[in-house]
Amino acid sequence: MTKHLSTPTAATGTEPAPAREHEGKPAPRERRVAVPDLTWLPPALLALGLGLWALALPGIDFRTMVDYGLLDRLPALFYVSLLVLTAGFLVSLRRAGTSPGWPLAHCVALLVALKAPPAVLYDSVRYPWASKHDAVVGTILGAGELRPDAALSGNMSAYDQWPGFFTLNAALVRAFGVESTAAYLNWAPIALGLITLPVLVLIYRTFTEDWRLVWTAVWIFQLANWVGQDYLAPQGFAYVLHLTVLAVVLRHFVRPGSAGRLRDRANLDPAAATVPPPTTLRQRAVCVVIIAPLIVAINAAHQLTPVMLCAALFALSLTRRYRNYGLLVVAGLLMLAWDLTMGRPLFLETLGTLRDSIGRLTENSRAGYAGQLTGPGPELAGQAGIVMALAVVLLAGIAVVGRRRLTRSALPLLLVSIAPVPLFAVNDYGGEMLFRVYLFGLPGAAFFAAAALVPAVAGTHRSRGRLVRRRTAAIALPVVLVVLTAGFLPAYYGKDAMYYTPPAETELVTRAIDRLPEGGLVLATSGSFPQALHRYDQVEHWFFAEQELPENKKMLVDPARYLDERIPPGTTAHVVLTRTQDIYTAGEGLLPPGGFATLRDRLKASPLFTTVEEHPYGIVLAYTPKSTKPSATTGGAP
Repeated sequence: MTKHLSTPTAATGTEPAPAREHEGKPAPRERRVAVPDLTWLPPALLALGLGLWALALPGIDFRTMVDYGLLDRLPALFYVSLLVLTAGFLVSLRRAGTSPGWPLAHCVALLVALKAPPAVLYDSVRYPWASKHDAVVGTILGAGELRPDAALSGNMSAYDQWPGFFTLNAALVRAFGVESTAAYLNWAPIALGLITLPVLVLIYRTFTEDWRLVWTAVWIFQLANWVGQDYLAPQGFAYVLHLTVLAVVLRHFVRPGSAGRLRDRANLDPAAATVPPPTTLRQRAVCVVIIAPLIVAINAAHQLTPVMLCAALFALSLTRRYRNYGLLVVAGLLMLAWDLTMGRPLFLETLGTLRDSIGRLTENSRAGYAGQLTGPGPELAGQAGIVMALAVVLLAGIAVVGRRRLTRSALPLLLVSIAPVPLFAVNDYGGEMLFRVYLFGLPGAAFFAAAALVPAVAGTHRSRGRLVRRRTAAIALPVVLVVLTAGFLPAYYGKDAMYYTPPAETELVTRAIDRLPEGGLVLATSGSFPQALHRYDQVEHWFFAEQELPENKKMLVDPARYLDERIPPGTTAHVVLTRTQDIYTAGEGLLPPGGFATLRDRLKASPLFTTVEEHPYGIVLAYTPKSTKPSATTGGAP
């Protein structure tokens, strides 16, 4: 009997099934098409893309960012490098089934190309508010203890109530022998991205054996992850742990009795993976013991992520395949145990505010704190983010409807993606619930979005409809990836004018806060400036413009009197107004156009404030109250 030899198809990267014999007829002869050997092309395009990217970096003039942040400071060579990397990735997908290493290399290169420029170029910390995390680590190293019950400035006590991330970084600072986390802070997106990548692969391989679909989902995840939660912060750290727990659950918590039917369904879709084998009660109990430390670490690091994890586990329990109430109970009890012990002060405070936020869907789903994005860059960034989110959701919806067999086999991943949505009805999380729901739903959304662009693996039956779908996908996939790349750049870099802070501004703020005696008060328009919470355990902080715009307009009529009426008598207070605050309050719509300059000029002209230090990056004003109030110049005030 003649054996049919099969070779990998260039279009799918998979092995086609042997041709079946037709009853009474010889098997139709396959039309052989000569496929050129393109194994050299992915590495060549990878090297070319990274080379162009490296050549483009010196041409990025980040110090002169204005309206569009870093977006209009990126040279044409930078954009070309991203196109070359995208082309290399698309070529590497042709043999993803036999050479998965090249798609992986391109995904790593994309991560570096998209998020490494600030780490390579900036001479200060990106995201001014990230400096407060550095301050927390420094305080832990200096004090050598945690104070979860301390009433620290600006709810900073929450960082002592969820200290896992900060104690870990304190250990890293000691181990690396560096002065502070600022030495590696800007590299956090790269480090977290590299850790997340294999976890995503594990999750996606649970539901598909098609390597093209896996790597395309990873690629889309990286492009759609513009939220900016992957900097050196508890959220980024806890998010990686969250995905790791889900990867273990999805692969090793399949209940007996469900795998057989699911395997039969999966075989209907050639792209569906072999369903993971069922596990016994004892095996699942061992897995619970193994992942319990990860769940504890999530609870020790962040307030919201344990809630998201419990929501995901609850959604999984709705399926027969993952109905593991024991794991859900363990996760819930660990969360409550932490909230009622270490996190008790803030937990009780949050419970007291829920009655005002539950059910307010419109308010809870708002983006930001109080203002509205203004200016070309921030407005473009906001619009690009919305378009990106809608595009990914739309593509995912197309796959859910169009590839029903894959949807049935990957239903748990779909449920995990939808699980965070009900939290809109609970709280606004300081104006960030919208971003967090998007972030936690993104892994599943990226998988189904990729499924809409990558056609199912071809079987033995070839119809005209299948051919049309494959040709459509051949055009749609590169177009969508290029469009998503174009959307990521403004969403991620459009507001970098308020994210980059010159070192001279950092030094000004540090000097200003160091002048204050213990118990003094730092006033600023917002907390988005470098070293804003320097010495947060010794001085108080009041960011007086982080409120609704109408109240800020009222404040601008007579800012000196407004502040004077609210500063406690006898307080040594300094007002610190910096360039970064100016850009931030304008871009976030906290102050009207020209409002920051009006505030600065009127405070400077008021007899209630005297200038301590002034240069192009900011001004420091000392509060000098009228004689009717107790003097605030005692106790070491300048």
